[in-house]
Amino acid sequence: MTQFTLEDLAKTIASRAQESADKSYTRKLLDAGIEKCAKKLGEEATETVIAATAGTKEQTVAESADLLYHLLVVLKARGVDLSEVYAELERRTAQSGLEEKASRNK
Repeated sequence: MTQFTLEDLAKTIASRAQESADKSYTRKLLDAGIEKCAKKLGEEATETVIAATAGTKEQTVAESADLLYHLLVVLKARGVDLSEVYAELERRTAQSGLEEKASRNK
């Protein structure tokens, strides 16, 4: 069995974005606009924090999956390709986390 990746999820989101809002929750979110997409992302982030601190491992896994989905929907709504996020992560790993964080505070 091959491993499911964020790229696979991004492709699924892109495909579902082409469907009608009657059939696709992804399309419905995108049609509602970036504010709605971002609000859902925030809700899922909060639910993930709660699951991580007070829930079970299984709840943390489920909420993390929701969080990643909604993050990728926000990226789609803003026209950001996942490869751009990867490139930024790669750029940041060229230095230590403390050095990178300090460079952003200047």
